[in-house]
Amino acid sequence: MNENPFDLSGKVAMVTGGGQGLGRQFALALARAGADIAIAEINPDTGREAAGEIESLGRAACFLRTDVTDADSVERAVAKTIETLGSIDCAVCNAGIVIWGEGESVPLPDWHRVMDVNLNGVYYTCRSAGKVMIDQGRGSIINIASMSGLIVNVPQCQASYNASKAGVIHLTRSLAVEWARHGVRVNAISPGFMDTPMARPHFEDPETGGVWMPRIPMGRPGKPEELGPAAVFLASDASSYVTGANLVIDGGYTCE
Repeated sequence: MNENPFDLSGKVAMVTGGGQGLGRQFALALARAGADIAIAEINPDTGREAAGEIESLGRAACFLRTDVTDADSVERAVAKTIETLGSIDCAVCNAGIVIWGEGESVPLPDWHRVMDVNLNGVYYTCRSAGKVMIDQGRGSIINIASMSGLIVNVPQCQASYNASKAGVIHLTRSLAVEWARHGVRVNAISPGFMDTPMARPHFEDPETGGVWMPRIPMGRPGKPEELGPAAVFLASDASSYVTGANLVIDGGYTCE
């Protein structure tokens, strides 16, 4: 094992949804640990910007326009990662969305959209990256789930999101068992409420944040950059005997 088991020098990671939000923080954390990064992102503006930021850190990077709901698009992203950066040692399946709606009336296109991005998109990425990793006899896949895969959040109605993230957690465990004999590790990270630009208005709203905040034992939402080190751990040799795990990072929210 490397003297520094967290060192990712010489490794290549592909991050879906890596152009913005939590995905960008995962990509930056892996780059700071030494990895070269492929940003698999549907938004070309944020994707190129993130790749440029990683290059400013002295790492190689590329932007790959990717729609995770399209299995062929994901397959091309994996192939292009290998073509451009030389390999794929880690895949962070991060792309995700949430659409609130009451279970009895949520429009079916909204339900299917959430499932397509959050669950099918993760599977397509695991499948494409996993085939390569199985052939090479090594690799780490990190699926971004959510504490919402373990609990039912209130007061918002988000059955589609909760179900999709529960599916990601069990998909992670299933593939971890299947692929352990091939040297491929599959783990998940389940964030709690994070202080992102999209979530901040909800924290400031007493109807939502007023309910969430008292339930967080640490008394604050998480900072997106607090998630990055967990990805470094799971991508690196420091977690060489860890597979099928779901690392919950929620300030204690799910303990109650």
